[in-house]
Amino acid sequence: MSKCFFTLTLFFCFTFAISQNFVSINGKIIDDKTKLPLESATVYLTSKKDSTVIDYTISGKNGNFQFTTRKSTQPVFLKVSFLGYQNFKLELPNITENKELGLISLSENGTSLDEVIVKGEAPPIRIKNDTLEFDAASFKVGADANVEKLLRQLPGVEISPEGKITVNGKEVNQILVNGKPFFGKDGKIATQNLPAEIIEKIQVVDTKTKEEEISGESATSEEKTINLTIQEDKNKGFFGKAMAGYGSDERYESSLLLNWFKGERKVSVLASANNINSVGFSMNEIFDNMGGGRNSSVYYSDDGSFGINGMTFGGSNGITTSNLVGLNYVDKWFKKVDMSSNYFFTNAETDNVNRTSSTNLLPTGTTYTEADANSNRIGNSHNVSFDFEMKLDSTATIYMSPKIAKSFNKDKYKSKQETTSASDELLNESLSDTYTETDNIAFENNLYFYKSFKKKNRGMTISVDNEHKKTDLFSKNNSATLFYQSADPNDIRNQNQFAENKFNKMGTEIRFGEPLTDSLKLSATTEILYYSSNESKETYDFNDVSGEYDAFNAFQSNIINSSVLKITPTIGLNLQKKNIRARFNVGPEFVTFKNESDYLGVTTPLNENYVFPKITGNLSYTISKSKSIYSNYDYKVELPLANQILPVLNLSNPLNTFVGNANLKPTKQHSFYLNYNNYNWQERNGIFFYGGMNLYKDQIVSSTVYDADFKATTTYQNVDSGASSYFGATWSKSFKKEKRNLRLSIGLDSGYNFNQGLTNAELYEAKSWRAEPKVSLNWSIEELITIAPSYRYTYNTTDYTNYQLDNANTFVHNFKLELTNYWPKKFVFGNDFGYTYNSNIADGFQKDFYLWNTSLGYNFYKDRLLAKVKVYDVLNQNVGVRRTITPTAITDVENTVLQQYIMFSLTYKLDKFGGKKEGEGGIFIID
Repeated sequence: MSKCFFTLTLFFCFTFAISQNFVSINGKIIDDKTKLPLESATVYLTSKKDSTVIDYTISGKNGNFQFTTRKSTQPVFLKVSFLGYQNFKLELPNITENKELGLISLSENGTSLDEVIVKGEAPPIRIKNDTLEFDAASFKVGADANVEKLLRQLPGVEISPEGKITVNGKEVNQILVNGKPFFGKDGKIATQNLPAEIIEKIQVVDTKTKEEEISGESATSEEKTINLTIQEDKNKGFFGKAMAGYGSDERYESSLLLNWFKGERKVSVLASANNINSVGFSMNEIFDNMGGGRNSSVYYSDDGSFGINGMTFGGSNGITTSNLVGLNYVDKWFKKVDMSSNYFFTNAETDNVNRTSSTNLLPTGTTYTEADANSNRIGNSHNVSFDFEMKLDSTATIYMSPKIAKSFNKDKYKSKQETTSASDELLNESLSDTYTETDNIAFENNLYFYKSFKKKNRGMTISVDNEHKKTDLFSKNNSATLFYQSADPNDIRNQNQFAENKFNKMGTEIRFGEPLTDSLKLSATTEILYYSSNESKETYDFNDVSGEYDAFNAFQSNIINSSVLKITPTIGLNLQKKNIRARFNVGPEFVTFKNESDYLGVTTPLNENYVFPKITGNLSYTISKSKSIYSNYDYKVELPLANQILPVLNLSNPLNTFVGNANLKPTKQHSFYLNYNNYNWQERNGIFFYGGMNLYKDQIVSSTVYDADFKATTTYQNVDSGASSYFGATWSKSFKKEKRNLRLSIGLDSGYNFNQGLTNAELYEAKSWRAEPKVSLNWSIEELITIAPSYRYTYNTTDYTNYQLDNANTFVHNFKLELTNYWPKKFVFGNDFGYTYNSNIADGFQKDFYLWNTSLGYNFYKDRLLAKVKVYDVLNQNVGVRRTITPTAITDVENTVLQQYIMFSLTYKLDKFGGKKEGEGGIFIID
């Protein structure tokens, strides 16, 4: 008891001592004429000596503000900023005691809602109508920090380990630079490469479709767009970085980014080469392109592939050697045409060794499959995209965005596998050696035209979309599949296969909007969509007599054609009020579905005509400046694929034959989504709830029957129902006291799925739950140290009905610690430590591993050169093991991963901006 009393006494004494160093400042912001409170005014303290932001807050709904800040005997300014009002400034000789400022009256500008902000006087945060704006200079980061590190300092902004950016819980799906794309709209290159020091403001707005943007309509999406504005004196000049590194085991990396900006014209060149599984453009101040720790924002897929702007690098697990060259050009032509363009060339080679252990779930028992595989992929691709937006006059705008992509891949794949029964009887085994060449070319274009009329909110939109793809495939296959439990002959193949796939799509939409009132608009829309696919396959077996591949195999050759025509007229209502935005559209969808197959000399047509309802709606309600609710509903019908309904035997897999079912019905789907968002700018904490569900009727599922050799025959069936759902919440809070920053985030992601399927003609049910609680902390002292621990626990469980197995579950522990030290001056010392534990992994697979990366850098030559030594996987424990649970199998997989290496690198920073004087740095002068 005495120990407890002593501890409590010590705690209260410590708390009291700390509290003596802080004072409270509060007041109320009102309009000087109406005397009404002003919500979301920015109130902040700056040092009189150098204008450094000391602390800030946002006024609440009743105009009140309060913040607690450290005592100071130095003079400070208290400033208030609010859109459309004159700035308020009050000098305080010191802040050594609590201050009650009472009413602070703001006067309207009287001339314009736009304010003139004196450089260095911008408030840290501003809420301007639907725009959230951060002043970059108010959030300190290291001298070599990129934009991503700056984003991590902003209150309400979170970046997940997978690189997903959210603002107050809402996902960011578009990042622009001065309102234009920078190597694509997803913004990964911008956040990873642009230096934070050139950014003036970070603006967050609702993401709009191009039609909404051109027509001026409110956004229907809940996703967000971040726009990075560049400082005026940095928007004319040249800057960039060049980095090269070489290490043990012949590991290497190099990156180059050069930017030339001159007003509206921006030219950027990007290049990289490495063999460390990186896209090669992260330019991270600590680890450059080294992955496995904080550099994860470019990784997307669970299989280890990574990509940018829809382009995938590597394409599989393993170790990838990649090369990339990119060009970005943005300009304004003839004072009325905004254009942006991108070009990428990529080359990648991936090698992987895979080991898989599967428990195959059957209603009557289980079987076990063990497999080993080696793969190699070499690929090249070219991607070109353009965006043109031209304002014809004050009432008409046209937009066009053509894209062209060309790729060529070569794949080599060798595998062996065997399947045994529960009693350890050998059912089948197989060996396979394949070589495949794939040649792809694609073109697509989006064209929008908008015309407004004299009557307010009356307008017309015309859009035309087209997409064309062609894939030529050559495959050489040598395989032997042996069966042990039946009299079926073994399957021995030595063959060449040629395939050609074509896809064409054309769509047009005409929409006319007529205002019924100032806030309510009626829209009439007609959408016509046509798309078709043509697939042809020819297989030739090796002819022992001629010594050539000239024996036509009719069973593995076919032609499948399919086309869909949809005509959808809809009527909609669009409501836009101060606090409510709503849109509802309804109408019929007329569908003509045509399919035809040519197989074994028999032509089979299968045509259907349907009429479906088409319903979409969304509602957004703004409770206050910081609180909002959003929901949407969508009803749609998905048609089956042509190969799911046509009577063509797909024999490409010797262990699984697929055949269509002409009696399949389309799948009906109801989708619901709801979220609640509340970010308290006064307290700097926010909470976000979300949930969504998809309900399926006549869901199309696989129906598989296994024989005694565990050889499968699969067709497709409709099941009565299915469901998938997801829900979760996040809570975050930011603390800032002078140079110290603390950010805490707690969240939960979860989901529930209900699936039905057929195995051996018996209906089964699988109910799966997923729960993923997570917590992260980021504590930093500006330009000195950053400590960021995080923990995530992932639990998956599946309950089965009509299965021999009742339940399967797995859980994963994942802990990470990021430590960055900027002391002593000119040194940068970084450490990323991670621990992962996988439960229930099969025997022979490693359950847990540690991954520790470390880096030590030194800045010299006027901070233009940065020398580093980096070690990947210090403990040499990295493994690539994971477990997945599906309704039909429990699978453990291990793939090749990078092993320990040490890397030495040198980075050169260059810049020459229009505002600098000659001789201040860089390599040449921009006039």
